[in-house]
Amino acid sequence: MQANIRVLIVDDHPNVRRGLSAVFEVWDDLELVGEAQNGKQAVELAEQLQPDVVLMDLIMPVMDGIVATRIIRQKFPHIQVVVLTSSVETELINQALEAGAHSSVTKTVTIDQLAAAIRAAAAP
Repeated sequence: MQANIRVLIVDDHPNVRRGLSAVFEVWDDLELVGEAQNGKQAVELAEQLQPDVVLMDLIMPVMDGIVATRIIRQKFPHIQVVVLTSSVETELINQALEAGAHSSVTKTVTIDQLAAAIRAAAAP
């Protein structure tokens, strides 16, 4: 049996984090291992928890998702980042992809699409 895909959620809005956590109650192969409210926390938790995938918001206080993605991918190349954004600004998404993000989905994504993006990022 395949091990669960361990996921860290990063978003500055508690309601978004709470909504996203519902995905992990639906799918048996996805495991929520932690939540961070900014990029600085995300980097710290990525080091402690070693998730397989980080679901990363881009626009946050303290440290934004682009900087956090760059740091996580440099320090922990085995951890994949999926950008989760309400922004349709292609410039921001492109910066995140250049920083090392695997892919990007919008916050209007369905839970099936989100699960598929997480699975694709975690695939060897």
